[in-house]
Amino acid sequence: MSQDTEGQPRFTVEEVSAATPPPRARVEDAPLESAADKLDRKRDYLEGFLAAAPAEVAGHEPGGALYDAVIAALRDIFDPEIPVNIYDLGLIYGVELTAEGAAAISMTLTTPHCPVAESMPGEVEMRVAAVPGIRDAEVTLVWDPPWDPAKMSDEARLELGML
Repeated sequence: MSQDTEGQPRFTVEEVSAATPPPRARVEDAPLESAADKLDRKRDYLEGFLAAAPAEVAGHEPGGALYDAVIAALRDIFDPEIPVNIYDLGLIYGVELTAEGAAAISMTLTTPHCPVAESMPGEVEMRVAAVPGIRDAEVTLVWDPPWDPAKMSDEARLELGML
């Protein structure tokens, strides 16, 4: 490869009438293996994988016992106008738990003029604080991003006849 007067690379093309194909791979040197040997080898490979225990999840992390208990408490709170719990309705934007048992919930409402705008955050705070293992709970009401029906779970849509 050479360069032209402006320092840009310049390629040369060589035309050929034929090229020698590369040598083909051969497996003649591979040891013969019976079907039983092959199955034993696969078992050995899977044995370690299947015997491995799943990693322990801390209780305050998603999938942990405390986190799941908080989500269950949120699923027990229903919107008074819509017969669906606030978690499946998509009103809960975030659940953060610390190892010390502090819970921070960010949530929204279907509209800023919702009739339960004053009481719903307090109820959420009270229900989450009542979960064994939770020391205190704080609920932050947010309006950005605004809630829309796309935030609902499939279960909520099914319940409301939207699926």
